[in-house]
Amino acid sequence: MKVDVLLGLQWGDEGKGKVVDVLTPKYDVVARFQGGPNAGHTLEFEGQKYVLRSIPSGIFQGDKVNIIGNGVVLDPALFKAEAEALEASGHNLKDRLHISKKAHLILPTHRILDQAYEAAKGDAKVGTTGKGIGPTYTDKVSRNGVRVGDILCDFKQKYESAKAKHERTLESLNYKYDLTELEQAWLEGIEYLKQFKFVDSEHEINNLLIQGKSILCEGAQGTMLDIDFGSYPFVTSSNTVCAGACTGLGVAPNKIGEVYGIFKAYCTRVGSGPFPTELFDKTGDEICTLGHEFGSVTGRKRRCGWIDLVALKYSIMINGVTKLIMMKSDVLDGFETIRACVAYNVNGEEIDYFPYDINEKVEPVYVDIPGWQTDMTKMQSEDEFPEEFNAYLSFLEEQLGVEIKIVSVGPDREQTIERYTEE
Repeated sequence: MKVDVLLGLQWGDEGKGKVVDVLTPKYDVVARFQGGPNAGHTLEFEGQKYVLRSIPSGIFQGDKVNIIGNGVVLDPALFKAEAEALEASGHNLKDRLHISKKAHLILPTHRILDQAYEAAKGDAKVGTTGKGIGPTYTDKVSRNGVRVGDILCDFKQKYESAKAKHERTLESLNYKYDLTELEQAWLEGIEYLKQFKFVDSEHEINNLLIQGKSILCEGAQGTMLDIDFGSYPFVTSSNTVCAGACTGLGVAPNKIGEVYGIFKAYCTRVGSGPFPTELFDKTGDEICTLGHEFGSVTGRKRRCGWIDLVALKYSIMINGVTKLIMMKSDVLDGFETIRACVAYNVNGEEIDYFPYDINEKVEPVYVDIPGWQTDMTKMQSEDEFPEEFNAYLSFLEEQLGVEIKIVSVGPDREQTIERYTEE
């Protein structure tokens, strides 16, 4: 058996939560492999809307095992609030959600440090969500982190030691803060966490594979936010690419099976950073409104633009994508013309590959494609797709070299159409 991986190919917010929820009936286990509560996966079904920040999106599927892997950073206070809200809506978590002992804890002082560092950058802000993700990963790689497993042994001493280091840093930054409420909620979260099963997730996942169980690995954010391959420094602090599933769960590279890459029919980005196809006109505003492009965690308005096939091909290459999933095609239902960036013009030279740096000198080269101008939200199968939409799909597949296996025509679980089903 091999694990399948599902991840975003753009700057996050591609709709991974919905797709995981659609795919999970085929899997026994869903495992989250990186990121933290800065990532919100939105799911809608049976008239209800849920936003998951740290909990894997397979939690709604009966008795599936859900694992928070070692590559995740976890805020006990935010986890408690998220889990209690799910339990109040009738979803039992404690029997089927397992948490890696090696996952690092986001401390209250990590959140304060995040805000202090961002404030110190002035106009050079990265656009962090302020959830403490960066400082937590910094402590992890500098070998100063506090992990979930530490809750079971000498926890108070380890916490106080880490907290004291952070307080010295904050003092040097002359940053004013009040830790009282944050720390109280965090310690309550620690007590709540103790009710869950802590596991050595690398052993658990590999044993499940030996037992013949099918596993879906769920990523957060998107490839273009990867710490190594994204638009640095405007990136997240973890590896959002397929290789992150290996390091974030303890899965060997030869155990990777299908790699599902998710992308929107257009592009969005939250916060600062380069965005070659960003639209600053009425069309950009229209896409934002139609797509309800506001962050599920931060509420921030997302920047919107046309699809960038240069960046998308790069993401497909880095991840070894075997199947593509296109989200939010319905947002473009009313447009007379759809644009797709097929190359960049850099200092007068046209290139079709993703360069070291994408800055203001990068100009997108577009191809115009006729829109389908049809309401697709009620469609049930690809047989109903208008001719122009099929032409758009064929164009994308030719450019990207990978089949588009699933198309989303609306936010609900039911508004999802599988293609190539005859195989």
